[in-house]
Amino acid sequence: MVITDGPQDKSGLGDEVGSEDDLYNEFRSSANRFGHPGGGGGEQLAINELISDGSVCAEALWDHVTMDDQELGFKAGDVIEVVDATNKEWWWGRVLDSEGWFPASFVRLRVNQDEPMDDYLAQLEGAPEGGAGVCRSLGPGLPCKEQMRANVINEIMSTERDYIKHLKDICEGYIKQCRKRTDMFNEEQLRTIFGNIDELYRFQKKFLKALEKKFNKEQPHLSEIGSCFLENQTEFQIYSEYCNNHPNACVQLSKLMKIKKYVFFFEACRLLQKMIDISLDGFLLTPVQKICKYPLQLAELLKYTNPQHRDYKDVEAALNAMKNVARLINERKRRLENIDKIAQWQSSIEDWEGEDILSRSSDLIFSGDLTKISQPQAKGQQRMFFLFDHQLVFCKKDLLRRDILYYKGRLDMDDMEVVDVEDGKDKDLNVSVKNAVKLVSPGKDEIHLLCAKKPELKQRWLRAFRDEREQVQHDLDTGFSITDVQKKQAMQNASKSHPAGKPKAVTRPYYDLLLRQKHPALPASLPQQQVIMLAEPKRKTSNFWHNIGRLTPFKK
Repeated sequence: MVITDGPQDKSGLGDEVGSEDDLYNEFRSSANRFGHPGGGGGEQLAINELISDGSVCAEALWDHVTMDDQELGFKAGDVIEVVDATNKEWWWGRVLDSEGWFPASFVRLRVNQDEPMDDYLAQLEGAPEGGAGVCRSLGPGLPCKEQMRANVINEIMSTERDYIKHLKDICEGYIKQCRKRTDMFNEEQLRTIFGNIDELYRFQKKFLKALEKKFNKEQPHLSEIGSCFLENQTEFQIYSEYCNNHPNACVQLSKLMKIKKYVFFFEACRLLQKMIDISLDGFLLTPVQKICKYPLQLAELLKYTNPQHRDYKDVEAALNAMKNVARLINERKRRLENIDKIAQWQSSIEDWEGEDILSRSSDLIFSGDLTKISQPQAKGQQRMFFLFDHQLVFCKKDLLRRDILYYKGRLDMDDMEVVDVEDGKDKDLNVSVKNAVKLVSPGKDEIHLLCAKKPELKQRWLRAFRDEREQVQHDLDTGFSITDVQKKQAMQNASKSHPAGKPKAVTRPYYDLLLRQKHPALPASLPQQQVIMLAEPKRKTSNFWHNIGRLTPFKK
């Protein structure tokens, strides 16, 4: 089933990062250390053995917000005592006086399980000079903080080598074999399943070489690796494409795994490459997790780096740079998720005219009721406004059924100047207004007055208009765009959800769209704020109009 080319060439990677056997063993220990939720039974057994021997602490990677009294809520950075890790996906833990279930993918086991890090430093501060048993336990003649820095540096290097081995296994163990089976896979399928993982592999090899040059093997605490992250911060953005594609990969892989020959084929690939016992979808999740581990590792490194250390400023800057990379990737992921919801929103509007909303826009910034006064009538009209990037769409509510909206027009925000209007008589339209904002086109060919009901609402709209311009500029600076294929697919999906002849009335949760001007704390189907959240155990799918509340983030 799997075609071989004779003995695998192991020399190339070995020269860069050590022997294959060493990397394999380090990969297994690394899986134990981080508690990968998709790992095999050996990893779970190792974690539970640690728990049985004493307290096991994990650090929260992201906020876990929940309304379920059986679940444990916490914030990113919190330390959780893991009480039970029998289940791969949900662990039982304790934070202060609270206990409950939490997703294993939201945490990682701490670097040092002997004793919590803060306790080490607390003991160090309270110990007499030169007489603390704590320091001697960490290394002969090496201060505690420097030893802890050495531990973090060693972990970064070890996990980076593990990761290279992991990517190499995917590229050579899976992709190479799949390309030989043209009867089973075409290039489009392979691109969907594996994304740009080959690009990640090439970049990470180059990045590891840079780290190795800065790594001091004899005295790891003296290593200066911060500059490696700073020099490559732009190239890390290639993870955006992989993370955005990952949901599609899961769907494609799920379809194939329903067919026995593909199940056997993928398992044969794994065995031939001598990979650890994790399914392909688990392997493909690792790059998504990896990009968000960098800020956590750098934060830990900064914590144990003295301000006088030559690497301190670079590590500090690298931490901020990698946080920005993670934010950018997460924002692009959120925007791509939004286009399906925006397409469905458009399909719910009656009498839509002109180009699709997705032709120019990909995010809903703000929405609400305003009174519109325009030339030449200068007569007030109550309209529902939706501010997207690049355009402002306005609709009319049905007189009898207020849950139905009729398209009435749109304004091109790229050609509009936003003016804060004082209460009183407007000179351009010769009408008295209150809580008004004016949109003026070049040469004053178009003038529109938009009046809010309250001064606070006017201020929120003014901020929303500023947010829209900032987002448009940010998209230009970062090169963000939605492909025509993605737009077309979103509109096709939306048309299927509204069969011909059925009413397009928006159900009652539509009002969530009007009232909830920010992201919900934790969507039912997707966790918040970090790319790696794709690893969250599945939950109940949420109602579309509940989720579309995510499309109206009001940026404070």
